[in-house]
Amino acid sequence: MHVPDGFINAPVSAAAGVVAAGVVAVSLRGARRELDERTAPLAGLVAAFIFAVQMLNFPVAAGTSGHLLGGALAAILVGPFTGVLCVSVVLLMQGILFADGGLTALGVNITDMAIVTTVVGYAVFRGLVKVLPRGRRSVTVASFVAALLSVPAAAVCFTLIYAVGGTTDVSIGKVATAMIGVHVLIGIGEAAITGLTVGAVIAVRPDLVYGARGLEQKLKLRVNGELVDAPPSRPAPVAARTSRRTLWITGLVTSLVLAGFVSFYASSNPDGLMKVAHDKGLDSRAQKHASDGSPLAGYGVRDVADAGLSKGLAGVIGVGVTVVAGSTVFWVVRRRRTADASPVGTGV
Repeated sequence: MHVPDGFINAPVSAAAGVVAAGVVAVSLRGARRELDERTAPLAGLVAAFIFAVQMLNFPVAAGTSGHLLGGALAAILVGPFTGVLCVSVVLLMQGILFADGGLTALGVNITDMAIVTTVVGYAVFRGLVKVLPRGRRSVTVASFVAALLSVPAAAVCFTLIYAVGGTTDVSIGKVATAMIGVHVLIGIGEAAITGLTVGAVIAVRPDLVYGARGLEQKLKLRVNGELVDAPPSRPAPVAARTSRRTLWITGLVTSLVLAGFVSFYASSNPDGLMKVAHDKGLDSRAQKHASDGSPLAGYGVRDVADAGLSKGLAGVIGVGVTVVAGSTVFWVVRRRRTADASPVGTGV
């Protein structure tokens, strides 16, 4: 759903940029409360994983494909504020290095793909875990539904932005019907990926899943006829659990394999937005991307003749750059939290 340059006029693109910048600024402050020594390294990995999986377009209808947006997934794994930052880092890397999503439309893309999906996804998730039985399975189910609804919500957001600032005269009704219809189907794929990923992480390290915090079912004991909370069980020895380093390495290797190898087998059909744009004429005002001459434009490495090798190398580079950029951002945010929490000099 990466919006190219030219789909939305300059004033609305600028307004969306202001909104995106404001929310990112708020998210930088909010992420300080979400990130700790356990989750800060995971956040950079989540950004890299989202980048990798976004390269795996899957078919959803005749001539149309979809890909992960990732807002709900990021929010559930590392928190909503950090989730906004994760997806924003991905969109920035894609726009600058791979000419995917217009640079003048960066604010539109962040608003649509990072903010709306994260806010809607996490709100639905929190609402569901409050009414579902407490437990890991409920977290996975809530993740599935949250991701499913976040995608058509993004389609609605794009339709509203287009209604205000679209550069073509296609009727809003046609745009809304086409966008929401195809993105409901894409949402099913998003939900499956999100549910499987959250389920996999929560199975080995539930303490690292932000959305699962505080959901442990307390054991009750009957003492003298009254139910009381049982003493907390002792944690398993470190050797019996998956370490954060092992999880991080596993996640990074998985991302590299997905982007470097599996991506070659992804669907080549246009995604939901570009299919609708072509069918309805929204792309008649599309402009050439400012980074079209980038050595990695179009998710390929210039001068590498073999298509599979070219895409694989581009994917590996993208994962590497994203994990470094994301980890740097979250390291700085974590450092700011530590600095803010440090005691002021005592004057002794």
